[in-house]
Formats: sequence, C-alpha cells, structure tokens
Amino acid sequence: MIEQDWIWGFIGGLMIGGAGALFLLVNGRIMGASGILGSLVDGTARGTRGEKLAFLAGLILFPPLLVPLYETVDTRLTDNMLLLAVAGLLVGFGTRIANGCTSGHGVCGISRLSPRGIVATLVYILAGGLTVLAFRHWWGLI
Repeated sequence: MIEQDWIWGFIGGLMIGGAGALFLLVNGRIMGASGILGSLVDGTARGTRGEKLAFLAGLILFPPLLVPLYETVDTRLTDNMLLLAVAGLLVGFGTRIANGCTSGHGVCGISRLSPRGIVATLVYILAGGLTVLAFRHWWGLI
C-alpha cells in the first residue's frame, strides 16, 4: 500500500504557490519570506511593516493549527540543538547573500521564468544535497 504522506507536501506546495500569487496580485511584490523578515530587521520595511508582520505571523502561527490533523509528527531532524541553531544561522546568512530564499527565488522566481530565480534555486538544491551527503553520510551528524 502507498503511504499517503505525500498529500501533505502537495497541499503545502499549493498553499505556498497560492500565497505567492496572492501576495504578488495584492501587493505587486514578490513573496520572499527572507526578504520580508530582513526588511523588518534592517528597518527598510517602513510603510509596509504591518502587512509584513501579518505575513510572518501567519507563517508562524498557521502550522500549529494543523497539528490535530496528524497522529504523530516526525520531522526526522536531529536532536542536536546546537547543530540546528548553526544550520538556521547559515540558512539566514545564505539567503541574505543570495538576496532571497526558496519562496522568493524558487516559487515566485521560477514561476515568472526569472533566470536569477532559476539559477539561485539550482544552487540551493545542489548545496542542500551536498550538505546532506556530508553531514549525514560522511560525518554521521544527522
């Protein structure tokens, strides 16, 4: 029998794509979570601060609402909190260097056939694959 967990990824993808399209339609700007957060942190959000805070609040508060739909939640992540913290910082640093994250480049950039978004997404995927190869298979850390 085929496991049905794939449906959650499908639904999540539809929700992210829909949110990106709605954000572009309503605001005329690309929905990039790291750019939205970055503009709040560095103070460049100015007149759009409220909508950006609302976006991030929804991004953080909506997933816990789905918990009752799950019997168990197994992210298959490591229990090493230091490793998770370092990984989070590296992801944040990388998204600032790349001027965007997977929601901006991957979802919104590729859907608009943006060469920059396509290249950035390919680099993200390659870097992620190499990271898993190194940390899981070579070093056994995750």
